[in-house]
Amino acid sequence: MQPLKIVVIGGGAAGFFGAIACAQAHPHMQVIILEASHQPLAKVRVSGGGRCNVTHACFEPAALVQNYPRGGKALRGAFTRFQSRDTVNWFAAQGVKLKTEADGRMFPITDDSATIVDCLMEKAIALKIKIRTGAAVVSVKKLDGVTSRFEIQLKSGELITCDRLLLATGSNKVGHQIAETLGHHIESPVPSLFTFNVLDKELRELAGVSINTVRLQLSVGNHKLEQTGPLLITHWGLSGPAVLKLSAWGARLLYDEKYHASLVINWLPHSNPEDIRQKLLAVKTEWAKRAIASNCPVELPRRLWQYLVSRIIGSEDRWSVISHKSLNLLVQELTQGQYLIQGKGVFKEEFVTCGGVSLKEVNFKTMESRLCRGLYFAGEILDIDGITGGFNFQSAWSTAWLAGQAIGTS
Repeated sequence: MQPLKIVVIGGGAAGFFGAIACAQAHPHMQVIILEASHQPLAKVRVSGGGRCNVTHACFEPAALVQNYPRGGKALRGAFTRFQSRDTVNWFAAQGVKLKTEADGRMFPITDDSATIVDCLMEKAIALKIKIRTGAAVVSVKKLDGVTSRFEIQLKSGELITCDRLLLATGSNKVGHQIAETLGHHIESPVPSLFTFNVLDKELRELAGVSINTVRLQLSVGNHKLEQTGPLLITHWGLSGPAVLKLSAWGARLLYDEKYHASLVINWLPHSNPEDIRQKLLAVKTEWAKRAIASNCPVELPRRLWQYLVSRIIGSEDRWSVISHKSLNLLVQELTQGQYLIQGKGVFKEEFVTCGGVSLKEVNFKTMESRLCRGLYFAGEILDIDGITGGFNFQSAWSTAWLAGQAIGTS
């Protein structure tokens, strides 16, 4: 009897992990990875600034799913079977140790993404998985009259048949087109995890200034979203974890509004506005002869304080001359500063989209299509996306592991 032939389309994190999981669980099967480019695992190589943020140290499935603007509910069951701790243990079993940073992100102790790339490549080769690069797929069709066989056409004209098919093509159009051909609905892809463009020349001159904790409130149309966390001022506006999280949760809303929205920033979220007001009143007396812009009584970077003051009063004014009205406006600027978002940027190389194969059409116990027998999905081709911090890789590892386990048993 001929061994079952499994084809994985996509040589990224989900494709390799799914292929490896399949080969480990079903060693009698023939597993082939088809990768369009000449360099597999390219996104893994550049992720995390070249360090590869493998996962996040959140080991409770109920808490883990809270980090997915789309797909959290579907992943709840998946994470009870393969979650972050399982990822850590899997890599440890291959001799790759991960470390946890203060914010929960987990990286290889080498701080080098090549460690993860080499691990996956070596494991795939050891399991005799056939890796074909430069093998761009142009179409897939289900063979009539056969239970679950597929015919794959490559750009070269070559035809490949297989018994099971795992689509792990990421968020690119080819994967979506294949899924649609096989009967699936695609939730329209739009960007997630991006920075905010703020057309304020004085603010952008503060590029490089970071604040450990701010509270952001985003107003998009009739919707309001909030996030608290670190913020970074850039040459084009605002970035940092708090902004990236807001962009993920508001991805579709912001897309619909053409990335125009209003943002309220509380630069001092741990302080009560009245307490701030009292502190400013005190220094008005204590520092009467000092210049307001040069003497900051709150915990903010000096350049940021000067910028915030300049939005309210003259840069040379002394504390003694500040009126109660201006003082109240300064409190408001510190706790409810208004900014206009007028576009988006990208988040380094880690471009993430929301959208993809509709989750209701996939069985999350096995990752098999509910519409096309023998077809499986893993990774970003699905309408799943996480916030920054290793969550997108974790959904890839989990869905790929489930697919790999199930693909030889159905």
